[in-house]
Amino acid sequence: MNIESLTTAHDTDQLAGQTQEKNPVFNRSDRFVEGWYWALPCHRLKPGQAQSLTLMGRELVLYRTRTRQVVVLDGHCPHMGAALAQGTIDGETIRCPLHRWQFDQNGQCIEIPACGQHHTIMANAKLCPWPTAEHYGMIWVWTGKTPKYPPPYVPELEGMDCDAALSYRFERNCHPNVLMINAIDAHHFNSVHNLPLAVRFKAKALNDNALCLDNTTRGGEASKFVKLIRPLYQNEVTYKMCYWYGSTGTVTVGPDFFHFHIMFALRPTPGGKTEGWTLLITPKRFAGRFMNPVVLWITRQVAAYFATGDIQVFQGIRFHFKTPLKADRSIVQFAQHLNRQKALSWGDWRSVT
Repeated sequence: MNIESLTTAHDTDQLAGQTQEKNPVFNRSDRFVEGWYWALPCHRLKPGQAQSLTLMGRELVLYRTRTRQVVVLDGHCPHMGAALAQGTIDGETIRCPLHRWQFDQNGQCIEIPACGQHHTIMANAKLCPWPTAEHYGMIWVWTGKTPKYPPPYVPELEGMDCDAALSYRFERNCHPNVLMINAIDAHHFNSVHNLPLAVRFKAKALNDNALCLDNTTRGGEASKFVKLIRPLYQNEVTYKMCYWYGSTGTVTVGPDFFHFHIMFALRPTPGGKTEGWTLLITPKRFAGRFMNPVVLWITRQVAAYFATGDIQVFQGIRFHFKTPLKADRSIVQFAQHLNRQKALSWGDWRSVT
């Protein structure tokens, strides 16, 4: 996919037209992109425990088996609708708290105590299972049948063993798509943060569900600050984003000799709002047992700049993107890439056609 060709128009009227075509997913509270979404920090689900979770309007149960595997199923027993999170873990299975019906990891009922193990109704008593993964210290749930890609990762760290730490959880009064725009809003670096150069991004699709946006800016030598840090950069300042499913974004920033990696894992909540976690990530390295805690602490300070810089604006924003400028090119590219992804309806997770 040639993202560069999506927004080559220099006329602002043409650019506006590109953003006002049919938008099936972007900034919609009634649908979302099929993909991986964070569910729960790994350490909060112990072996033998079950927890309830409402994810994009669907009620689920998460449990960890005695062998430490995470299982996610629809959250209510097909018999009378009892909440399975109130049930008990029996080895690798979960039992309903009401009549003790037993379900395996695939959601299949394998025992009805009142009827025995071979009752004919058991074949139809099945819960929908959902793919799961544990990655960067978080449990992730895929909202379809079969994952197309692994959970969101930092492209620069693909295939590498990493140390990760949870920084903090947050909520915002705007849609995740809108919140993610902040990091690629080129003009606001000048208007809000007084950066002494014009920021430009180059967009490239990593895959159908992930869009990379890399800073290509070099300049600002008139600034004393830029002159001070220039020896740390051979070319442009390293500032790279990768946006997954329009809801989870990674940021890579730092001088040429050392990069810091941050993930903002977001998910939509009712009414077009956001809840999320900030994750701190660094590759495992020699002497990492002693060095990486320090690296992650510094990464936390870097993350705080991104997370808190414009918090008040996004608490009160009522997003309407009707008059884009040329400086908004990366935002348009993000919205267009997102609108080409498979959409699911809120609550039942059915495909939107």
